[in-house]
Amino acid sequence: MLLLIIDILLRVIQVYSYLLLVYALLSWFPGAYNSGLGRLIAYFVEPVIQPFRRFHLQIGGLDFTIWAVMIALNVLSGLLLRLVGLVL
Repeated sequence: MLLLIIDILLRVIQVYSYLLLVYALLSWFPGAYNSGLGRLIAYFVEPVIQPFRRFHLQIGGLDFTIWAVMIALNVLSGLLLRLVGLVL
């Protein structure tokens, strides 16, 4: 049962990472955040990004907040995979 839960969490993290990537790519297109797809993705992504924005990860006009979130998700995935190793 625990393995099933961890597998589901890993898949959710993977899908969420793809959403973050699409959200970052939307910044290259003017008005993309105001489209239906942009608002839908922002609805899911912004609540997780907001706490990371307080670290002021903007450098030279580039915002590395999304990358920080992706790194945190990768660390979380690694921890879950180690947990699987302990369970097996």
